[in-house]
Amino acid sequence: MELKNNSPELPEEQYQVRVEKVKKMQEQGINPWPASKATNATSADVKHEFSDLQDSREYEVAGRILTSRMHGKAGFVTIQDEAGKIQLYLREDTIGEQAFSFLNDFIDIGDIIWCRGKSFRTKTGEVTIKAEEFTLLSKCLYPLPEKFHGIADREIKYRQRYLDLITDAEDKDRFIKRSHLVSAMRTFFNEHGFLEVETPMLHPIPGGAIAKPFVTHHNALGMDLYLRIAPELYLKRLVVGGLPRVYEINRNFRNEGISIRHNPEFTMVEYYIAHHDYLYMMLFTEKLLEHIAQTVCGTTDILFGEHHLHFSAPFERLTMQEAVARVVKCNVEDLEGDKIDAIIKQHKIHLDQKNPSWGYKLNSLFEELVESTLIQPTFITQFPIEVSPLSKRNPNNPDFADRFELYVAGIELSNGFSELNNPFDQAERFQGQAQARAAGEDETHFYDADYVHALEYGLPPTVGCGIGIDRLTMFLTNAPSIRDVILFPTLRMKE
Repeated sequence: MELKNNSPELPEEQYQVRVEKVKKMQEQGINPWPASKATNATSADVKHEFSDLQDSREYEVAGRILTSRMHGKAGFVTIQDEAGKIQLYLREDTIGEQAFSFLNDFIDIGDIIWCRGKSFRTKTGEVTIKAEEFTLLSKCLYPLPEKFHGIADREIKYRQRYLDLITDAEDKDRFIKRSHLVSAMRTFFNEHGFLEVETPMLHPIPGGAIAKPFVTHHNALGMDLYLRIAPELYLKRLVVGGLPRVYEINRNFRNEGISIRHNPEFTMVEYYIAHHDYLYMMLFTEKLLEHIAQTVCGTTDILFGEHHLHFSAPFERLTMQEAVARVVKCNVEDLEGDKIDAIIKQHKIHLDQKNPSWGYKLNSLFEELVESTLIQPTFITQFPIEVSPLSKRNPNNPDFADRFELYVAGIELSNGFSELNNPFDQAERFQGQAQARAAGEDETHFYDADYVHALEYGLPPTVGCGIGIDRLTMFLTNAPSIRDVILFPTLRMKE
């Protein structure tokens, strides 16, 4: 089968030169993509083990060619493997005339090769392998992006992440750190007695968060299903069943906009603890984040853009009213009752609802004026009950929920609350949400009768929390966009 050049920016003749090399190799009985050859070391192993005082052992390494400097009958090639880079020195009188001719005639930058040899130090002080044998493992049909600048076009980085990983060590390190972040998170949960679980991705009723779901159809059952927007309601069913500490790290899906903070599919951790409340969960969450920052970055002082973030506990705590009052420069009392209308008018806050409640007005002020000002990790507490349909009411003031959100650099990172475990109250709130949906409000919960039925068996006092792993990775790796921390972000298809 004939292949075509799929990189419009690459001149056709450059692609065809490499294709012709493949054809010539095949004519000579050489497989450009042969079976694998075992290695016994990485580039890092070679450098770590090197000593000027003793003879080198024989190494067998493999990697992708990044640079090639051939002069006459000798030259240097730099390869990159999973651990870094190592220089190879190849001489015709060492590897043989036939192999050296093959190197000059058929090998290009981007090819993956295998090499056997011993290490030595060059005159410039670089640890290098003197090749005694080499083999082509995989032919690359395209030249790599320019080695000193990598990929300037971010669109190419996102669409061809493999090229980004090959050419940009900083981006590669970012994804390695992401993996370490998840490992550190799992370690912390496991050490605190949690059980990792998996709950359904396909839901008969979307729930657990207020968001627009993706809809699909199951042919055999003849029913619509929804890609989950959150695992919350299933995780709480497990607490009802007697699993007091559970967590899940997995994908959620929301059929909403795309931005530097949002991707339609994203990774979250949700975790639940029985017999504790939201105050305990704030303590637990800040200790979790402190542990992750220290483990992944070696420090709790993190540079994110122009901000120096401090992930050392304790984090600042403000009620929503206190946070709004601080930004608009008024007293908390000035936000009470009808007095809040003057603040709304002064700051020209648009309200979508026809007859907005006081709690809705307060939340609108917070979202419009306050969120972006919360730079250091800050817990916001005492959310209005109207915007907290799954949260337990505060026992001292039922207009508020025992809920918190954690903000960092103006971005919501975490949401947690004492779980509503009164089935009558939950049924009433679901009913209110259903009525709002019938009146034309899209961002509301469906009525979930099965979940209410589970609550009727008794959910112990429980607190839950969710953390966006993509956003946390952004903070800990100084990434400006969520697309920079998702290996394959959602993109519009090319025409």
